[in-house]
Amino acid sequence: MSSDYNNPAFKKLLQRLQEESWQLELIISGFAIFGLFTAVEPINDAANLAQSKQQLEWTIILSIGVVSCAILIFNLLLHVVLRGLWIGTLGLRYVSGDIDYDSLNYSEKFTKYLKKKVGSFDKYVATLEDYCSVIFAISFLLIFYVLALVFTILSIVLIITKLIENDSLPETLRLIVGISLIVFLVVGMIFTFIDFITQGWLKKKKWISKIYFPVYWVFSFITLSFLYRPLVYNFLDNKFGKRLSFVLLPVYFAILILTSFEYKPSNYFESVDYSSETSASRMSYLDLLDENEHVDEFAIPSKVITTPYLNVFMELTDNIEDDIFNFKPELKPENDTRGLRSNMINVDDIDWSTLKAQKKSYLQTLNQVYSIRIDSIDYNAEFILSESKQKDIGFETFVGIKGLSEGKHLLKVIRKRIKEEDTVKHSVCRIPFWYFKD
Repeated sequence: MSSDYNNPAFKKLLQRLQEESWQLELIISGFAIFGLFTAVEPINDAANLAQSKQQLEWTIILSIGVVSCAILIFNLLLHVVLRGLWIGTLGLRYVSGDIDYDSLNYSEKFTKYLKKKVGSFDKYVATLEDYCSVIFAISFLLIFYVLALVFTILSIVLIITKLIENDSLPETLRLIVGISLIVFLVVGMIFTFIDFITQGWLKKKKWISKIYFPVYWVFSFITLSFLYRPLVYNFLDNKFGKRLSFVLLPVYFAILILTSFEYKPSNYFESVDYSSETSASRMSYLDLLDENEHVDEFAIPSKVITTPYLNVFMELTDNIEDDIFNFKPELKPENDTRGLRSNMINVDDIDWSTLKAQKKSYLQTLNQVYSIRIDSIDYNAEFILSESKQKDIGFETFVGIKGLSEGKHLLKVIRKRIKEEDTVKHSVCRIPFWYFKD
């Protein structure tokens, strides 16, 4: 079919499809809006969870999903409203035909003004049709723009993490090559953004276009623009598409600003984001978490403890494992398998006896690094691998608190760290609780 695009029959088919596309647009918009409203909250929750667990890859992927859902929901809702208005105008035109200004019996001044400003009813119908079609198409184009921005930023991050900070390469080489690539990408981002805002001004100037072409070629792969370039240029060669693009961008910024407003009840307190001596976040208490919520690194069963023991749960995160490696470097494997990986591919030969010994050493080191303190008293605690009610993998321990006085107390998780060949201790978690004997 692609080889027959110049065939008159194919062009006739396209013309017929264009005329009937509004039906498909409404069907797709309806299903998409329903699916997006259903999906946006779970995706947002998953993004927050990935952020709390310091899972950078998942945080980026899920955040893109949230932004894309928001863009599509707004555009598709606008499309459905305008398309509904368009259908209403068609029905009205069937009943009433075009506007008969003479039958309105207005004064000559108003009649001339309305004919000039309002014009034909058919023109109004055609304008609505144009708006609906362009908004529907631009909805998906905007997703590609979001991906383009993210992939460009990821390219810079990868150069920094995989090249500049790669100790296996000569320092001079990685600095020269890495910094050169970053400068090229930053300058390229600026050029590409200017060309985007000016709708191709850099491509129009003969001498500038020669300089810009290599940047354009490289960024066409980084931003995946080769996938949607025909759609972009089809917008740019149409004055209506250009005008609508300029209108929608300020609207998006206005919505972004409006959604940032929130009511502040106090000059000093806004929300309880973490637990401390003077605050108690619900994320630190297992009984306050919903089924779909997850532990924020450390948690205890409840604000009020009535048992003679206290259960402390510590979620397994990248930071905790880094602390273990910092304290005992020989535990760090040559091939770090953490991060976003497929479990369908496993090329490593596992020595199970060695792995068992390493796990035992890992837990021993964990209990050397982390300890429990309540108020100013240190407690003997042995963390073991466990799973929370919300299925978070981590470590837990139990400490006896029979001798505590009734009332408020402060749990502290203390971490040892080797710094400049000295071992230092500091608190990484503070959770208040109230103890009352049952």
